[in-house]
Amino acid sequence: MSRMNIQAAVTMGQLQHKLDQIGHNIANVNTNGYKNRSSNFTSLLTQNINNFSDVEANATGRVTPHGIRLGSGAKLGHTNLDLSLGSLQQTGRGLDIALLADNHLLQVEVTENGVTETRYTRDGAMYLHPIADGQVMVTTRDGYPIVGESGPLVFADGMEDITISETGEILVTRNGVANVEGQLSMAQAIRPQFLESVGNNLLRLPDLTEVDYVAADIVGEVANGEIQVQNQALEQSNVDLSMQMTEMLQAQRSYQFNARTITMHDQMRGLVNQIR
Repeated sequence: MSRMNIQAAVTMGQLQHKLDQIGHNIANVNTNGYKNRSSNFTSLLTQNINNFSDVEANATGRVTPHGIRLGSGAKLGHTNLDLSLGSLQQTGRGLDIALLADNHLLQVEVTENGVTETRYTRDGAMYLHPIADGQVMVTTRDGYPIVGESGPLVFADGMEDITISETGEILVTRNGVANVEGQLSMAQAIRPQFLESVGNNLLRLPDLTEVDYVAADIVGEVANGEIQVQNQALEQSNVDLSMQMTEMLQAQRSYQFNARTITMHDQMRGLVNQIR
């Protein structure tokens, strides 16, 4: 395959990843707590071809660099997770909260294939899930336990009301009296660009063997006194739909340009083959 085709094909493959990311952002424009991801590209290695003799290359008064630099296309360097606060929507529901600090995350306990790990979300919609012995557990909309100070938040059933204070305290009303029966535990994203999306509006730590950081360098704990939430409200997605549509058109035009490069190169090779 010629260098021109390689450059175009490599770049088209990476542009497809960007289009997939934009499509994911657009699909989640109405998802509570969803955070926009943006793509950044970097150039692949270039090859320096020396096309002058030593005398010509070092001629007196030469100001241009020696040789011709040919690239190999572009690649998706990394994606950035935008944790800026989205708009807040009042719901009037006691188990709905909006996290007011940009980098704060709710902790969620997820068990898959017998392995339990902590994942993270900005979606503050919580639900009571009945479990054994007349107890209920606070979960996400998908049934994953929300983590408190001492693990999953579990309460005795039969409560009259349950709500969450501005500092993350779980207030349970029984016999007309409200008492604190739990405390939310939150994490803060220190290096959010390393957090991976895993579906169900959840984030998780990357494979730490592939990055030069430990878990505490990426996600840290939030002291109870630093928790700030707004009760009976939910944070909306921070995706800017108009910006995503603009970036999608730009990426599509870049894709078409590279595809056109392959077509034009094929036409040029056809003309060369016809020369007699």
